[in-house]
This record gives sequence, C-alpha cells and structure tokens, in this order.
Amino acid sequence: MAACSFAAVVVSSATPAAKPLAPHSHSHSLSLPRSAARPLRLAAASSSRSARASSFVARAGGVDDAPLVGNKAPDFEAEAVFDQEFINVKLSDYIGKKYVILFFYPLDFTFVCPTEITAFSDRYEEFEKLDTEILGVSIDSVFSHLAWVQTDRKSGGLGDLKYPLISDVTKSISKSFGVLIHDQGIALRGLFIIDKEGVIQHSTINNLAIGRSVDETMRTLQALQYVQDNPDEVCPAGWKPGDKSMKPDPKGSKEYFAAI
Repeated sequence: MAACSFAAVVVSSATPAAKPLAPHSHSHSLSLPRSAARPLRLAAASSSRSARASSFVARAGGVDDAPLVGNKAPDFEAEAVFDQEFINVKLSDYIGKKYVILFFYPLDFTFVCPTEITAFSDRYEEFEKLDTEILGVSIDSVFSHLAWVQTDRKSGGLGDLKYPLISDVTKSISKSFGVLIHDQGIALRGLFIIDKEGVIQHSTINNLAIGRSVDETMRTLQALQYVQDNPDEVCPAGWKPGDKSMKPDPKGSKEYFAAI
C-alpha cells in the first residue's frame, strides 16, 4: 500500500514523467527519485550539509507555473465523485456564489490522505455556514475515488463525504496550480482559498509527509472574510473572530499595540 508519509527528495520537472500509477493498486511505490537538479530557489550544494538538506526537498512546477495569491484561480472542469455518483465540477461556477477551499492530495488508498479528507468532511457544516465549498483533488480516476468512498473508514476508506472528490487524471489541474511533481505524476499537498470573485487569497503547500490543519484553514478563511467585510482593517498574527483587529496606519496600529 502506498504511503503519503514518505521522505521526499529533489524532483526535476525536466526529466520524463514516471509510468502511470494504477488507481486501485495497493502496492504503489512512492519513494521519490533522486535527481541532480536543484530545488526551487536553492543554490547548488557546495557542502555536505547543504547537499543533505536539498535531498529532502520535492519540487513541483517552476515559479512561472504557480498561480500567485491575488490572481484569478485557473479555471477547470472535471469529473468528480459526490454522494456516490459521478458529477461534473467547474470551478468558475462558484464565482459570485461561494468561497472555495481547493485542496490537492497525492493518491487514493494511502495513509495521511484519508485523515485530511475525512477531517474536512467532518467539519463541512462549519464551512458551509461561511458560504464555502470544499473540493478535493487527486490524479486518481473517479472509479478509484468511488471505491475509496465505498470503503469503511475503519478499513482505511473514506465512507460518505460531504463534498466532491475531483479526478485529475490528465494532471492538468495539478499542473495549473503549481503542485504537480512531474517525475511522479502526483500532487503535493497544496491548499488554496479562493474568494467569491475567483481570486486566490491564500495558498499553502506541504510536502508529502505533512498533513494539513482544518483549524488553521478555518481561521485563515475567517480572517479573509473579516478583512473583505472590513477593508480598512487587517488581522494580526493568530487572529480569530472576536479578537482585536488592527488599523494599517501608524496611529491605528499604536492603538492595537497599546491594547494587547
């Protein structure tokens, strides 16, 4: 069985893609290949220490491939599984209607991935109250997604989910969001918060072994919605609803610092 908790090493986008991974296979091998290419923004290792450090960096697309915060999210339309049915999902359909939490994960039938997927599902109603839809994406087929949903949680499955799982078998969505590891054909743990105008307002990308926090995603979403509703204010570190915000000017900021 493939693990989402493997050690990652340097991945070069210039080398040929790996052979496709069978979506239902329980014997995926996900150890990333060693490469001589340098990780993004890291200089060539000139010492054994820097060489060791670079061996734990996985690189997806280059700088030009990644959508920037503050820009429109790349649109896509793809097949997905929801309520044990096949549906079509188009990202731009949510513009003007919903915020979107779009998160990528490496593969179905793995270890870290189901903990994240089910955690978001268990908190779905909280996001729904904030006019937010959740969309999960991996490079697996809809048939693999369906089989995983139909597997009980106690057996490593997902059970019924409250949001769609999107199939990115062409890897075009993962590539357009800058999270695709080209040599392996799987995505890093990228998460994007997209506002009702279709603009990416937050992104975070974890390496393969590190699961994400639903609490922090919720906090960031709440902070985003607060500053959009109160454009003359900003949210300081760790801000939560009910906490004091800050005026982004010399006088206003002093009032904040004097109060804490």
